[in-house]
Amino acid sequence: MTSLNRPARLNRALLALIGALLLAGGVFVLFTHFGVLRVLDPADPLVPGTGAPPTWVYYVVAAGAVLLGLLALRWLLTQAARRPKTRTWELHQQPEQGSTRLDADVATGPLVAEIEAVSGVDWASASLSGERQDAVLYLVVGAERGANLGELRQRIEQDAVPRLRQALDLESLPSQVEFRLTNRAPARAR
Repeated sequence: MTSLNRPARLNRALLALIGALLLAGGVFVLFTHFGVLRVLDPADPLVPGTGAPPTWVYYVVAAGAVLLGLLALRWLLTQAARRPKTRTWELHQQPEQGSTRLDADVATGPLVAEIEAVSGVDWASASLSGERQDAVLYLVVGAERGANLGELRQRIEQDAVPRLRQALDLESLPSQVEFRLTNRAPARAR
């Protein structure tokens, strides 16, 4: 298997294909209009009939184009927010006695469960990237409305990350935490 993230690769390939087709179509239209290509006569009508469509058609087309453009922009921005690539670590302090392989995503599972158990956290995801000697932990935490982000960050940095660092036997583990506020209201005690 060449990649564990095949849908993202397909997504980018389709984006590139659609972009190339649109670009080629635009170049064809411009070259035809300015007479560089003499495939079509620029004076010929595009569609049969000479009557203009009703005014509401222009508004519908403009609204559809704006909506399509905003959706395409959202899709493009989503492509930029990619998750760092994780690796499988080779843990061997004494190679003559064998080695242990650890998938970095598996190592972050208990950390995510611990963070999600904290009051004020709706969801969490973690990614451990890099080699063992220069590993970096990326956390994305969905915090409930009204949650104290300073307290959440302190609990993550003082409790959860040191436990992961100790479990992986790392001297240091730099981490980046991104908070995303969710619409979920905190649970109320009755």
